[in-house]
Amino acid sequence: IIYITLFLYLKLNINLYIMKLNELEKEIELGKFGDPRRLALEHQKKVGKFFDAEKLIEVSQVHIMADAEALGYSGIDFLENLSTYDKSEREVWVPTITDPRGADFKAYENIKQSKSFVDMEERAIKAFKSLGVMMTDTCINYQVFMPPVLGEHLAFGDTGSSIYANSVLGARTNFEGGPSALASSLTGRTPMYGLHLEKNRIPNKAFSIKCEPKDLSDWGALGAIIGKQMNSYWDIPIIYGLNIKPTSDELKHFGAAMASFGSTPMFHIDGVTPEAHLFKNLKIKPEPITDLDLDIFYNQFLPKDNKLDVVVFAAPQLSLDEMRILSEMLDGRKIHPNISLIACTAPSVKVLCDTNDISKKIERSGGIILEGVCFYNMHAREIGEANGWKRLMSNSAKISNILAGYGYETVLSTMEKCVESACQGTI
Repeated sequence: IIYITLFLYLKLNINLYIMKLNELEKEIELGKFGDPRRLALEHQKKVGKFFDAEKLIEVSQVHIMADAEALGYSGIDFLENLSTYDKSEREVWVPTITDPRGADFKAYENIKQSKSFVDMEERAIKAFKSLGVMMTDTCINYQVFMPPVLGEHLAFGDTGSSIYANSVLGARTNFEGGPSALASSLTGRTPMYGLHLEKNRIPNKAFSIKCEPKDLSDWGALGAIIGKQMNSYWDIPIIYGLNIKPTSDELKHFGAAMASFGSTPMFHIDGVTPEAHLFKNLKIKPEPITDLDLDIFYNQFLPKDNKLDVVVFAAPQLSLDEMRILSEMLDGRKIHPNISLIACTAPSVKVLCDTNDISKKIERSGGIILEGVCFYNMHAREIGEANGWKRLMSNSAKISNILAGYGYETVLSTMEKCVESACQGTI
Protein backbone atom coordinates (compact mmCIF):
# COMPACT_ATOMS: atom_id res chain seq x y z
CA ILE A 1 0.00 0.00 0.00
CA ILE A 2 2.88 2.38 0.87
CA TYR A 3 4.64 1.74 -2.45
CA ILE A 4 1.42 2.17 -4.46
CA THR A 5 0.60 5.41 -2.60
CA LEU A 6 4.13 6.76 -3.20
CA PHE A 7 3.96 5.83 -6.89
CA LEU A 8 0.60 7.58 -7.34
CA TYR A 9 1.82 10.64 -5.43
CA LEU A 10 4.91 10.98 -7.60
CA LYS A 11 2.97 10.31 -10.79
CA LEU A 12 0.33 12.89 -9.90
CA ASN A 13 2.96 15.50 -9.00
CA ILE A 14 4.88 14.91 -12.21
CA ASN A 15 1.72 15.30 -14.24
CA LEU A 16 0.54 18.34 -12.31
CA TYR A 17 3.07 20.64 -13.99
CA ILE A 18 1.67 22.20 -17.15
CA MET A 19 3.03 25.50 -18.39
CA LYS A 20 0.24 27.96 -19.19
CA LEU A 21 0.45 29.03 -22.82
CA ASN A 22 -1.47 31.88 -24.44
CA GLU A 23 -3.07 31.53 -27.88
CA LEU A 24 0.02 32.68 -29.79
CA GLU A 25 2.26 30.30 -27.83
CA LYS A 26 -0.11 27.41 -28.51
CA GLU A 27 0.11 28.20 -32.23
CA ILE A 28 3.91 28.20 -32.01
CA GLU A 29 3.72 24.85 -30.21
CA LEU A 30 1.58 23.40 -33.00
CA GLY A 31 4.11 24.50 -35.63
CA LYS A 32 2.04 27.24 -37.25
CA PHE A 33 5.12 29.48 -37.47
CA GLY A 34 7.55 26.78 -38.55
CA ASP A 35 9.80 24.15 -37.01
CA PRO A 36 12.52 26.49 -35.64
CA ARG A 37 10.02 28.32 -33.43
CA ARG A 38 8.27 25.08 -32.45
CA LEU A 39 11.59 23.57 -31.36
CA ALA A 40 12.46 26.78 -29.52
CA LEU A 41 9.21 26.67 -27.53
CA GLU A 42 9.75 23.00 -26.78
CA HIS A 43 13.16 23.90 -25.32
CA GLN A 44 11.63 26.70 -23.25
CA LYS A 45 8.95 24.41 -21.86
CA LYS A 46 11.67 22.03 -20.63
CA VAL A 47 13.60 24.88 -19.01
CA GLY A 48 10.36 26.17 -17.51
CA LYS A 49 9.52 22.76 -16.08
CA PHE A 50 12.95 22.50 -14.45
CA PHE A 51 12.52 25.90 -12.77
CA ASP A 52 8.76 25.57 -12.06
CA ALA A 53 7.90 28.49 -14.34
CA GLU A 54 4.13 28.91 -14.56
CA LYS A 55 4.24 30.69 -17.89
CA LEU A 56 6.37 32.51 -20.43
CA ILE A 57 7.04 36.26 -20.32
CA GLU A 58 7.59 38.45 -23.37
CA VAL A 59 11.08 39.91 -23.77
CA SER A 60 12.04 43.10 -25.58
CA GLN A 61 15.57 42.04 -26.64
CA VAL A 62 18.02 39.15 -26.60
CA HIS A 63 21.79 39.10 -26.06
CA ILE A 64 23.22 35.78 -27.18
CA MET A 65 26.48 34.11 -26.15
CA ALA A 66 27.56 31.75 -28.90
CA ASP A 67 31.18 32.17 -29.97
CA ALA A 68 32.71 29.35 -32.00
CA GLU A 69 34.69 27.96 -29.05
CA ALA A 70 31.45 27.48 -27.11
CA LEU A 71 29.44 26.31 -30.13
CA GLY A 72 31.88 23.73 -31.44
CA TYR A 73 31.26 22.15 -34.82
CA SER A 74 27.96 20.56 -33.77
CA GLY A 75 26.58 23.93 -32.62
CA ILE A 76 27.61 25.57 -35.87
CA ASP A 77 25.99 22.71 -37.83
CA PHE A 78 22.79 23.32 -35.84
CA LEU A 79 22.77 27.04 -36.71
CA GLU A 80 23.47 26.31 -40.36
CA ASN A 81 20.58 23.87 -40.41
CA LEU A 82 18.27 26.58 -39.07
CA SER A 83 19.42 28.89 -41.85
CA THR A 84 18.03 26.46 -44.47
CA TYR A 85 14.45 27.13 -43.38
CA ASP A 86 12.22 29.68 -45.05
CA LYS A 87 13.01 33.27 -44.02
CA SER A 88 9.63 33.70 -42.30
CA GLU A 89 10.32 30.64 -40.14
CA ARG A 90 13.93 31.31 -39.14
CA GLU A 91 14.19 35.07 -38.59
CA VAL A 92 14.25 36.37 -35.00
CA TRP A 93 11.12 38.01 -33.64
CA VAL A 94 12.83 40.46 -31.25
CA PRO A 95 16.05 42.51 -31.59
CA THR A 96 18.91 40.07 -31.01
CA ILE A 97 22.55 41.04 -30.56
CA THR A 98 25.73 39.09 -29.94
CA ASP A 99 28.38 38.69 -27.26
CA PRO A 100 32.08 38.85 -28.27
CA ARG A 101 33.18 36.45 -31.00
CA GLY A 102 36.17 34.12 -30.87
CA ALA A 103 38.26 35.76 -33.60
CA ASP A 104 39.15 39.24 -34.85
CA PHE A 105 39.46 38.74 -38.62
CA LYS A 106 41.71 41.80 -38.94
CA ALA A 107 44.21 40.85 -36.25
CA TYR A 108 44.11 37.10 -35.62
CA GLU A 109 47.51 36.57 -37.26
CA ASN A 110 49.12 39.04 -34.83
CA ILE A 111 48.38 36.67 -31.95
CA LYS A 112 49.09 33.47 -33.91
CA GLN A 113 45.49 32.30 -33.80
CA SER A 114 44.72 29.22 -35.87
CA LYS A 115 42.98 29.81 -39.21
CA SER A 116 40.69 26.88 -38.37
CA PHE A 117 39.23 28.90 -35.46
CA VAL A 118 38.66 31.84 -37.80
CA ASP A 119 36.92 29.60 -40.31
CA MET A 120 34.59 28.34 -37.57
CA GLU A 121 33.68 31.93 -36.67
CA GLU A 122 33.00 32.82 -40.31
CA ARG A 123 30.54 29.93 -40.56
CA ALA A 124 28.80 30.86 -37.30
CA ILE A 125 28.51 34.54 -38.24
CA LYS A 126 27.05 33.73 -41.64
CA ALA A 127 24.43 31.49 -40.01
CA PHE A 128 23.54 34.11 -37.37
CA LYS A 129 23.12 36.79 -40.01
CA SER A 130 20.72 34.54 -41.94
CA LEU A 131 18.55 34.45 -38.78
CA GLY A 132 18.47 38.25 -38.58
CA VAL A 133 20.82 38.43 -35.59
CA MET A 134 22.75 41.72 -35.37
CA MET A 135 26.48 41.06 -34.94
CA THR A 136 27.34 43.63 -32.29
CA ASP A 137 30.02 41.34 -30.79
CA THR A 138 30.19 42.96 -27.39
CA CYS A 139 29.73 42.14 -23.69
CA ILE A 140 29.22 45.84 -22.86
CA ASN A 141 26.02 46.12 -24.88
CA TYR A 142 24.42 48.03 -21.98
CA GLN A 143 27.01 50.79 -22.51
CA VAL A 144 26.75 51.02 -26.30
CA PHE A 145 23.52 49.41 -27.60
CA MET A 146 19.88 49.62 -26.50
CA PRO A 147 20.50 49.90 -22.74
CA PRO A 148 17.44 48.38 -21.04
CA VAL A 149 15.31 50.30 -18.57
CA LEU A 150 13.70 49.65 -15.20
CA GLY A 151 11.32 46.68 -15.30
CA GLU A 152 12.15 45.63 -18.87
CA HIS A 153 12.20 41.85 -19.39
CA LEU A 154 15.20 40.51 -21.33
CA ALA A 155 16.96 37.31 -22.32
CA PHE A 156 20.65 38.14 -21.77
CA GLY A 157 23.41 35.54 -21.91
CA ASP A 158 26.66 37.14 -20.80
CA THR A 159 26.96 37.10 -17.01
CA GLY A 160 28.47 40.60 -16.89
CA SER A 161 25.71 42.00 -19.10
CA SER A 162 23.02 40.23 -17.08
CA ILE A 163 24.19 41.36 -13.65
CA TYR A 164 24.57 44.95 -14.89
CA ALA A 165 21.09 44.94 -16.47
CA ASN A 166 19.45 43.49 -13.35
CA SER A 167 21.34 45.54 -10.79
CA VAL A 168 22.29 48.92 -12.25
CA LEU A 169 19.41 49.35 -14.70
CA GLY A 170 16.66 47.43 -12.89
CA ALA A 171 15.79 45.31 -15.92
CA ARG A 172 14.98 41.60 -15.54
CA THR A 173 16.89 38.65 -16.92
CA ASN A 174 18.38 35.33 -15.93
CA PHE A 175 21.68 33.99 -17.24
CA GLU A 176 20.47 32.56 -20.56
CA GLY A 177 22.70 29.88 -22.08
CA GLY A 178 23.25 30.01 -25.85
CA PRO A 179 20.39 27.61 -26.75
CA SER A 180 17.97 29.39 -24.38
CA ALA A 181 18.85 32.85 -25.71
CA LEU A 182 18.43 31.57 -29.27
CA ALA A 183 15.04 30.13 -28.33
CA SER A 184 14.00 33.51 -26.90
CA SER A 185 15.03 35.28 -30.09
CA LEU A 186 12.75 32.96 -32.09
CA THR A 187 9.72 33.09 -29.77
CA GLY A 188 10.07 36.58 -28.27
CA ARG A 189 9.64 35.25 -24.75
CA THR A 190 11.40 33.33 -21.97
CA PRO A 191 10.26 31.15 -19.04
CA MET A 192 9.09 33.34 -16.16
CA TYR A 193 11.27 32.22 -13.26
CA GLY A 194 14.25 33.50 -11.27
CA LEU A 195 15.02 37.20 -11.65
CA HIS A 196 11.85 37.86 -13.65
CA LEU A 197 9.94 37.44 -10.37
CA GLU A 198 9.86 40.09 -7.60
CA LYS A 199 10.33 37.52 -4.83
CA ASN A 200 13.71 36.40 -6.21
CA ARG A 201 15.13 39.94 -6.37
CA ILE A 202 14.99 40.46 -2.59
CA PRO A 203 18.48 40.54 -0.98
CA ASN A 204 19.30 37.80 1.50
CA LYS A 205 22.91 38.80 2.27
CA ALA A 206 24.33 42.18 3.29
CA PHE A 207 27.81 43.74 3.25
CA SER A 208 29.19 46.96 4.72
CA ILE A 209 32.09 48.53 2.81
CA LYS A 210 34.75 49.82 5.23
CA CYS A 211 37.27 50.64 2.50
CA GLU A 212 37.33 52.96 -0.52
CA PRO A 213 38.04 51.34 -3.91
CA LYS A 214 40.45 53.58 -5.81
CA ASP A 215 40.55 52.07 -9.32
CA LEU A 216 38.87 49.52 -11.56
CA SER A 217 40.92 46.62 -10.21
CA ASP A 218 39.77 47.50 -6.67
CA TRP A 219 36.14 47.50 -7.81
CA GLY A 220 36.66 44.11 -9.42
CA ALA A 221 38.36 42.78 -6.29
CA LEU A 222 35.48 44.07 -4.16
CA GLY A 223 32.94 42.33 -6.40
CA ALA A 224 34.97 39.12 -6.30
CA ILE A 225 35.17 39.15 -2.48
CA ILE A 226 31.37 39.42 -2.28
CA GLY A 227 30.84 36.87 -5.06
CA LYS A 228 32.97 34.28 -3.25
CA GLN A 229 30.59 34.51 -0.27
CA MET A 230 27.51 33.66 -2.30
CA ASN A 231 26.29 30.09 -1.82
CA SER A 232 24.21 29.79 -4.97
CA TYR A 233 22.67 31.58 -7.94
CA TRP A 234 19.72 32.53 -5.75
CA ASP A 235 21.78 34.62 -3.29
CA ILE A 236 21.33 38.38 -3.79
CA PRO A 237 23.59 40.77 -1.83
CA ILE A 238 22.89 44.34 -0.78
CA ILE A 239 25.86 46.65 -0.16
CA TYR A 240 25.98 49.49 2.35
CA GLY A 241 28.58 52.06 3.34
CA LEU A 242 29.91 53.28 -0.01
CA ASN A 243 30.91 56.92 0.36
CA ILE A 244 31.37 57.49 -3.37
CA LYS A 245 29.09 57.21 -6.38
CA PRO A 246 30.57 54.57 -8.70
CA THR A 247 30.80 55.18 -12.45
CA SER A 248 29.45 52.88 -15.14
CA ASP A 249 32.91 51.35 -15.69
CA GLU A 250 33.41 50.80 -11.97
CA LEU A 251 30.04 49.07 -11.63
CA LYS A 252 30.87 47.07 -14.77
CA HIS A 253 34.03 45.60 -13.19
CA PHE A 254 32.31 45.18 -9.82
CA GLY A 255 29.40 43.18 -11.25
CA ALA A 256 31.43 41.18 -13.78
CA ALA A 257 33.79 39.95 -11.04
CA MET A 258 30.92 39.15 -8.68
CA ALA A 259 29.22 37.08 -11.38
CA SER A 260 32.49 35.33 -12.21
CA PHE A 261 33.43 34.41 -8.65
CA GLY A 262 29.90 33.75 -7.40
CA SER A 263 27.58 33.00 -10.34
CA THR A 264 25.62 35.93 -8.93
CA PRO A 265 22.98 37.50 -11.20
CA MET A 266 22.13 40.62 -9.19
CA PHE A 267 23.23 43.00 -6.43
CA HIS A 268 21.83 46.11 -4.76
CA ILE A 269 23.86 49.11 -3.57
CA ASP A 270 22.21 51.43 -1.08
CA GLY A 271 21.75 54.88 -2.61
CA VAL A 272 22.97 53.76 -6.05
CA THR A 273 20.95 51.00 -7.70
CA PRO A 274 17.26 51.59 -8.52
CA GLU A 275 15.66 48.88 -6.37
CA ALA A 276 17.81 49.21 -3.24
CA HIS A 277 15.35 51.67 -1.64
CA LEU A 278 12.72 48.90 -1.51
CA PHE A 279 14.66 47.13 1.25
CA LYS A 280 15.12 49.85 3.86
CA ASN A 281 13.77 47.68 6.68
CA LEU A 282 15.79 44.58 5.84
CA LYS A 283 16.87 42.79 9.01
CA ILE A 284 20.19 41.28 7.92
CA LYS A 285 23.43 42.03 9.75
CA PRO A 286 25.98 43.30 7.18
CA GLU A 287 29.36 41.58 6.89
CA PRO A 288 32.20 44.17 6.88
CA ILE A 289 34.71 44.34 4.00
CA THR A 290 37.94 46.17 4.87
CA ASP A 291 41.25 47.15 3.29
CA LEU A 292 42.67 43.97 4.80
CA ASP A 293 40.16 41.91 2.80
CA LEU A 294 41.29 43.67 -0.38
CA ASP A 295 44.95 42.99 0.47
CA ILE A 296 44.26 39.32 1.11
CA PHE A 297 42.42 39.04 -2.20
CA TYR A 298 45.23 40.69 -4.19
CA ASN A 299 47.79 38.47 -2.47
CA GLN A 300 46.19 35.43 -4.11
CA PHE A 301 47.50 36.77 -7.42
CA LEU A 302 51.02 37.69 -6.31
CA PRO A 303 53.61 35.97 -8.54
CA LYS A 304 56.62 34.10 -7.20
CA ASP A 305 58.94 36.23 -9.38
CA ASN A 306 58.73 39.27 -11.69
CA LYS A 307 58.59 37.39 -15.01
CA LEU A 308 55.89 38.60 -17.41
CA ASP A 309 54.64 37.37 -20.81
CA VAL A 310 51.45 39.21 -21.68
CA VAL A 311 49.24 42.03 -20.40
CA VAL A 312 45.54 41.77 -21.23
CA PHE A 313 42.78 44.34 -20.80
CA ALA A 314 39.49 42.53 -21.38
CA ALA A 315 36.53 40.84 -19.66
CA PRO A 316 34.64 43.09 -19.78
CA GLN A 317 35.61 44.78 -23.06
CA LEU A 318 36.98 48.28 -22.59
CA SER A 319 34.68 51.29 -22.85
CA LEU A 320 35.65 54.33 -24.88
CA ASP A 321 36.88 56.07 -21.74
CA GLU A 322 38.96 53.07 -20.65
CA MET A 323 40.54 53.00 -24.11
CA ARG A 324 41.25 56.75 -23.84
CA ILE A 325 42.92 56.34 -20.44
CA LEU A 326 45.01 53.42 -21.71
CA SER A 327 46.11 55.41 -24.77
CA GLU A 328 47.24 58.32 -22.59
CA MET A 329 49.24 55.99 -20.36
CA LEU A 330 50.97 54.52 -23.42
CA ASP A 331 51.37 57.72 -25.44
CA GLY A 332 55.04 58.30 -26.27
CA ARG A 333 56.15 55.02 -24.65
CA LYS A 334 57.18 51.65 -26.05
CA ILE A 335 56.08 48.25 -24.84
CA HIS A 336 59.04 45.97 -24.13
CA PRO A 337 59.81 43.71 -27.13
CA ASN A 338 59.40 40.56 -24.99
CA ILE A 339 55.92 41.55 -23.81
CA SER A 340 52.58 41.54 -25.61
CA LEU A 341 49.89 44.03 -24.58
CA ILE A 342 46.33 43.36 -25.74
CA ALA A 343 43.23 45.52 -25.34
CA CYS A 344 39.81 44.14 -26.31
CA THR A 345 36.90 46.43 -27.14
CA ALA A 346 33.60 46.51 -29.00
CA PRO A 347 33.66 47.14 -32.78
CA SER A 348 31.53 50.27 -32.29
CA VAL A 349 33.99 51.59 -29.71
CA LYS A 350 36.95 50.79 -31.98
CA VAL A 351 35.46 53.08 -34.66
CA LEU A 352 35.42 55.96 -32.17
CA CYS A 353 38.95 55.11 -31.02
CA ASP A 354 40.13 55.35 -34.63
CA THR A 355 38.35 58.69 -35.08
CA ASN A 356 39.90 60.17 -31.93
CA ASP A 357 43.50 58.92 -32.44
CA ILE A 358 43.13 56.61 -29.43
CA SER A 359 43.92 53.54 -31.54
CA LYS A 360 46.96 55.26 -33.02
CA LYS A 361 48.50 55.97 -29.61
CA ILE A 362 48.02 52.39 -28.39
CA GLU A 363 49.29 50.76 -31.59
CA ARG A 364 52.21 53.17 -31.91
CA SER A 365 53.45 51.94 -28.54
CA GLY A 366 53.30 48.34 -29.75
CA GLY A 367 49.93 47.45 -28.25
CA ILE A 368 47.45 45.19 -30.05
CA ILE A 369 43.79 46.20 -30.21
CA LEU A 370 41.34 43.36 -30.76
CA GLU A 371 37.78 44.30 -31.66
CA GLY A 372 34.64 42.26 -31.23
CA VAL A 373 36.34 39.60 -29.09
CA CYS A 374 37.16 38.93 -25.46
CA PHE A 375 40.41 37.20 -24.65
CA TYR A 376 39.00 34.27 -22.69
CA ASN A 377 36.56 33.09 -25.39
CA MET A 378 38.99 33.11 -28.32
CA HIS A 379 40.75 29.82 -27.59
CA ALA A 380 42.95 31.40 -24.91
CA ARG A 381 44.76 28.18 -24.07
CA GLU A 382 45.77 27.54 -27.68
CA ILE A 383 46.95 31.09 -28.38
CA GLY A 384 48.85 31.04 -25.09
CA GLU A 385 50.69 27.91 -26.20
CA ALA A 386 51.32 29.34 -29.69
CA ASN A 387 52.90 32.51 -28.24
CA GLY A 388 54.60 31.00 -25.21
CA TRP A 389 52.43 33.05 -22.84
CA LYS A 390 52.23 31.71 -19.31
CA ARG A 391 52.35 34.69 -16.92
CA LEU A 392 49.44 37.08 -17.62
CA MET A 393 48.79 40.42 -15.95
CA SER A 394 45.48 42.31 -16.00
CA ASN A 395 43.41 44.88 -14.13
CA SER A 396 40.32 42.66 -14.50
CA ALA A 397 39.47 40.41 -11.55
CA LYS A 398 37.11 38.48 -13.82
CA ILE A 399 39.75 37.57 -16.39
CA SER A 400 42.27 36.79 -13.65
CA ASN A 401 39.78 34.25 -12.34
CA ILE A 402 38.79 32.71 -15.68
CA LEU A 403 42.25 32.41 -17.22
CA ALA A 404 43.65 30.59 -14.21
CA GLY A 405 41.39 27.79 -15.45
CA TYR A 406 43.04 27.97 -18.87
CA GLY A 407 46.48 27.28 -17.42
CA TYR A 408 47.74 30.86 -17.09
CA GLU A 409 49.48 32.24 -14.01
CA THR A 410 47.44 35.40 -13.51
CA VAL A 411 48.48 38.62 -11.76
CA LEU A 412 45.89 41.24 -10.79
CA SER A 413 46.90 44.88 -10.52
CA THR A 414 45.92 48.39 -11.59
CA MET A 415 45.92 49.51 -15.23
CA GLU A 416 48.78 51.88 -14.43
CA LYS A 417 50.96 49.10 -12.98
CA CYS A 418 50.06 46.80 -15.86
CA VAL A 419 51.22 49.42 -18.37
CA GLU A 420 54.39 50.14 -16.39
CA SER A 421 55.20 46.43 -16.26
CA ALA A 422 54.57 46.00 -20.00
CA CYS A 423 56.96 48.84 -20.80
CA GLN A 424 59.68 47.69 -18.38
CA GLY A 425 59.39 44.02 -19.35
CA THR A 426 58.96 42.76 -15.79
CA ILE A 427 56.28 42.95 -13.14
